[in-house]
Amino acid sequence: MSATENLVRRLRGAVLPAVATPMDPRGVVDLDALRGYAQRIAAERIGGVAVWAHTGRGLHLSEPDRQQVLSIWREAVEGSIVAGVGVPRSVRPTTLREAVFATVTMAVRAAEGGADAVMVYPLAQLDGDDDEALRLHESVAAESGLPVLGFFLHGEAGGYPYPPSLIRRLLNLPSAAGIKLATLDRAMACQDAIRAAEESGKLVVTGEDRMFGPSLMWGADSALVGIAAARVGLTSAVLDAWRAGDHGAFVRASGRLDRFAEATFLAPIEGYVQRMLWAAVWEGLLPESAAFDPYGPGLAAGERLVVVDCLEGLAKEPD
Repeated sequence: MSATENLVRRLRGAVLPAVATPMDPRGVVDLDALRGYAQRIAAERIGGVAVWAHTGRGLHLSEPDRQQVLSIWREAVEGSIVAGVGVPRSVRPTTLREAVFATVTMAVRAAEGGADAVMVYPLAQLDGDDDEALRLHESVAAESGLPVLGFFLHGEAGGYPYPPSLIRRLLNLPSAAGIKLATLDRAMACQDAIRAAEESGKLVVTGEDRMFGPSLMWGADSALVGIAAARVGLTSAVLDAWRAGDHGAFVRASGRLDRFAEATFLAPIEGYVQRMLWAAVWEGLLPESAAFDPYGPGLAAGERLVVVDCLEGLAKEPD
């Protein structure tokens, strides 16, 4: 069995939290807080974690910080680690070739640090060129030696939509483990992508925090989501109930998770990282001093109250 086939087998039906990176207001990573956070997340029933993803501000971190983050998670987690790879914000590529080189370099560093797979951020420099997108994924896989996940990322987070034809071509690559969907609120685009991916037999990974339950009903079979950076148990409960065919439990768990998503994934959408950090503090996963997102928009104090009120309300309800 190839590494890609083995990864698909391990991750089908699993939740991978797209974990946050504890920082102070200046963007200094709090390694002690990260170790405690990693231990708490690793104790949950997960298939692994996604590091360097959008929730963890992976493209904003320095190379030494990225390596320390990966090392801490590698020590804590027995399951699979998927690393997001793309163009770090410190790099200013002017050509597609430079952007591909930066992405491949990040993938190689992920492999050296012990990642099991990489999730390839869409590159703005591709400008809708499907042939170049295919070559990007082939280069990442060849140079890193790791299975790859394609990443259909909504535009608000710097991505662009992959047409179904490109998804089919990507998933025909032997190194492709699946496609990760984060279309935000584009139901038809999500459905079309799932239909294209289902034909491959590869992973259909939902990253649809705001359409989590529906995306499972449409055909997603695993999850890599930022909403699980704090609410791991509830996220897992939705996926488990759906796969078990327990529709009553699925409706209840999905409704609870959707109420939390409604309080955290809203405009400005980039504020969801800070909202998840506030939730992680409420959950006892992070200290207050390490719950800052210096790369997101400023949020009013009232927004935190909305998140906390939602969590307190959910805590009073039976599971």
